[in-house]
Amino acid sequence: MIKLTALGIRQVPESTKEAALAFGASERQLLRKVELPMAVPSIMAGLNQTIMLALSMATISAFIGAEGLGAIVTSALGDAQAGKGLLAGVAIALVAMMIDRILRGIRNSFSRI
Repeated sequence: MIKLTALGIRQVPESTKEAALAFGASERQLLRKVELPMAVPSIMAGLNQTIMLALSMATISAFIGAEGLGAIVTSALGDAQAGKGLLAGVAIALVAMMIDRILRGIRNSFSRI
């Protein structure tokens, strides 16, 4: 996430930075009012990737004793209960899709500003 934030800030055009400085923006104002708002798509992509990675680890973490939907998936696999495992897997996928749509809405609201 930090790398994508840094990448987004580095991709702000120099002409935009120069224009902000020419209008009297300080370094702090340049970061807060110009660079960060223009880097929002990259920041949101990093946040999205981080959350999706955490969700993908739900099943893997159940192998070491973590509870939750991942534990349901692994116990269903161990007991040969395909329906139960599939249902928990679909629940994890639905959570991922909902979070993705929420983050997409947040990103789109920032891009309209």
